[in-house]
Amino acid sequence: MTLRHAVLAALLDDELSGYQLTKSFDVGVANFWHALPQQLYAELTRLEKDGLVTGREVVQDTRPNKRLFRVTEAGLAALEEFVADAAKPSFVRDDLMVMVQAADHVDVDAVVARFTERAAFAEAKAELFRAMLRKMRGGREEGEFLRHGERIGPYLTCLRGLAFEEGNRDWCLRGAEILRERKRARV
Repeated sequence: MTLRHAVLAALLDDELSGYQLTKSFDVGVANFWHALPQQLYAELTRLEKDGLVTGREVVQDTRPNKRLFRVTEAGLAALEEFVADAAKPSFVRDDLMVMVQAADHVDVDAVVARFTERAAFAEAKAELFRAMLRKMRGGREEGEFLRHGERIGPYLTCLRGLAFEEGNRDWCLRGAEILRERKRARV
């Protein structure tokens, strides 16, 4: 997947400014695609040049003017083509995994501290996902929403983000406990 496809997917529901797109990425898309704000603005420019999004200027009285972007028919076709291609597996690049790999040769307490930090971070993100899911459901039960919800894609990606963060939290807590137990056994 390219950033291009992630931006197109993020623009499917609403016409967004570059600023709103960066906020949307931070909240909803970041669980499966990371991009810096400057990357998003540059991609919007390329997408508009390629005719995959269209932008319009909005004049504001008390703030600088802004551009709002919407996916074009060509952009939808590009997403259709992307979806038709075989999905490639993703790869994990994670500093914590490198630290854990070295756990037998470094300060165990430092690795436990990193596990503990990451578990807290994962739980905080999981809670954000839970709140987003509740908001998307709009008071409906999950089963009803899954059968009849207007847009299911964002809900499913949010569910994946939640499962990832809960799994990450659980793995970190277990890893920290294992390292603590091994340290106590050596004393």
